[in-house]
Amino acid sequence: MLSADSLSQIDEIVSRYPQAKAALLPALWVAQEAYGGHLTREAQAEVADHLGLPRAEVEGVATYYTMYNKEAVGRHHVEVCHNVSCMIFGADDLIHHMEHELGISAGETTADGVFTLNRAECLGACCNPVAIQVGGTYYEDVRTTAQVDAILGKLRTDASDITPQAAIGRLGDI
Repeated sequence: MLSADSLSQIDEIVSRYPQAKAALLPALWVAQEAYGGHLTREAQAEVADHLGLPRAEVEGVATYYTMYNKEAVGRHHVEVCHNVSCMIFGADDLIHHMEHELGISAGETTADGVFTLNRAECLGACCNPVAIQVGGTYYEDVRTTAQVDAILGKLRTDASDITPQAAIGRLGDI
């Protein structure tokens, strides 16, 4: 169930728009965070009911956008862009390296629930490929397995969750 705090956040978001429907995307983001990183059918129904929207419409939006996780993800959700620009600069090789390092295939979560690895169709960083998104933190210009190892190493030792409000991460920040 969405907490009073989550519902308050959604109400604050709704207050910025002329219609509640316009607040659907950020409201789903709040629900996803409240439900531990993924949107269950129950979370979608709660958002629909709270905004006064048809449940089918909310489900359609939630399932259309890849930024909403329909299944549970690891504490660190690692998404690697593999669109044209990133593929040219070696995204597939980096994905294969991560699969080897994490012991999972893209689309899977480690047994300990710490990492989920996914391919992302586009992360909107075509001028700085390869782009990797971890939660809300973006890493750009990732070109080598050593850089990937640095990111994974930081995540392995980072006890905190990476939240959607995090800034763009540069490899120099690791």
